Amino acid sequence: MVQIGYLGPRGTFTKLAVDTAFNGENKQSFDTIPECIDAVSDRSIDIGVVPLENAIEGTVQLTVDYLVHQVRLPIVAEIVVPIQQHLLVGPDFSGDLSSIGDVYSHSHAIAQCHQFLHNEMPDANLHFTSSTGKAAEMISESGGDVAAIGNKLAASEYGLTIHRDNIHDYSNNHTRFVVLASDKQQINITHEVQTEKTSLLITLPSDYAGALYQVLAAFAWRKMNLSKIESRPMKTGLGNYFFIVDVNEPYDDVLFPGVIAELEALGCKVTILGTYPVYLMNI
Repeated sequence: MVQIGYLGPRGTFTKLAVDTAFNGENKQSFDTIPECIDAVSDRSIDIGVVPLENAIEGTVQLTVDYLVHQVRLPIVAEIVVPIQQHLLVGPDFSGDLSSIGDVYSHSHAIAQCHQFLHNEMPDANLHFTSSTGKAAEMISESGGDVAAIGNKLAASEYGLTIHRDNIHDYSNNHTRFVVLASDKQQINITHEVQTEKTSLLITLPSDYAGALYQVLAAFAWRKMNLSKIESRPMKTGLGNYFFIVDVNEPYDDVLFPGVIAELEALGCKVTILGTYPVYLMNI
């Protein structure tokens, strides 16, 4: 049976994405994103699911940097999940918001609820955890006047109560999760495919005027729609960057080879990170 790893523990949005997308497979949680990616790389598990980008807070930089600098694994699918954040408390909590002294959650989750925390809980101390599930686990064990920010799955998994629901600042909040696997044939997601996407890693040659313009022009004149372009440091010195480009179409034998040949002629280095289906989950 296929073994699926995810950013845990129980109650994370990654676990919610995995439960929705996959049925019946063995599932294993990991404390960190690198641990999950490493497990796919050394074949301890078959599939890894990790967060890539949130609509409000942007890219999960640890995921991108680890895939680029440490472990190169193909992206074989993308799962998009709506995000609803709730304020979770222990079952014995009987106070009001003003009595909560500490709030725990992942840094992205706390940032997604900034206005609520600023307006409703300005005196609470904020603590970052490795995941929303970890925050829920911590307050379930500690008790007292503390709270976590997380989802309904976390509340049910750890016996917590939703003290205030939907505390996120923006209603149209989604997170992209990437599915990583050495063998694409192991992926069995039966949900409807929303679109197809190809992600490229592009390293520019020595900086010169118009370099990025020429890169984008290679896609533009072929009428290839880019849904995202993002720069990240190469970690080789100030001013050295690579670019992650998402193209809203699957890899083909005409357009993409033409783009790659044109970019390589400019002195760029191009790596295909994956060509994959995108699934939008209704949770």
